[in-house]
Amino acid sequence: MEEDILDVLITLKDTNGNTLLSVKEIKAQVLELMLATVDNPSNAVEWALAEMLNQPKLMQKAIKELNTVVGINRLVQESDLPRLNYVKACIREAFRLHPISPFNVPHVSISDAIIGEKYFIPKGSRVLLSRLGLGRNPRVWEDPLKFKPERHLIKEGGGEVVLTDSKLRLLSFSTGRRGCPGVKLGSTITTMLLARLLHGFAWSLPPNSSCNDLIESSKTDPFDTLPLLAKAKPRLAKVMYP
Repeated sequence: MEEDILDVLITLKDTNGNTLLSVKEIKAQVLELMLATVDNPSNAVEWALAEMLNQPKLMQKAIKELNTVVGINRLVQESDLPRLNYVKACIREAFRLHPISPFNVPHVSISDAIIGEKYFIPKGSRVLLSRLGLGRNPRVWEDPLKFKPERHLIKEGGGEVVLTDSKLRLLSFSTGRRGCPGVKLGSTITTMLLARLLHGFAWSLPPNSSCNDLIESSKTDPFDTLPLLAKAKPRLAKVMYP
């Protein structure tokens, strides 16, 4: 019988043969894994769909790219992803504008540090990096509250769009020494999810609805949002659906 990640965490031992992790520590590890591998990609895709439903021209651009790269006689494959730059630009924009949480995972400074020759961080300080502060910074992004995937397309010399940003202008996945170890896998899962949803179905707003309400449902928690409501109609041949 193969062990899963929970089995591994439970059976870990220290050098003296004692249990390495407490129940509380195991719960924390599992929570981080769930947030990173499930909630983060699905959150980005749901927001991308919501924004594209409100701006149908953006969705049509993505579908046109999918029709060109993939066609309508097969499903999207992982080998197609490097050429789906507009689809990835839509996801990247969703990560920028609608992050999964307001802050990155907290870190503790193990020694005194000076950042950017300006900010002194004493040893033992808890450091939080604001995802909203980065992604919606008006000094970095033009029209920061507008969903504009085109801003992420590489205009000079082409090149592949990636979901991460080496300049830390946005945070799609956690970074640093404790950064997400599955960035490539997470990027692939997120892109495949949106690409297959757009490729396999024609999306529209529900009857008697002119747009998706993207306003947060709670004034106290800006991440407590209203659920996405949309109508999906198969757009490929019946044999393409299991």
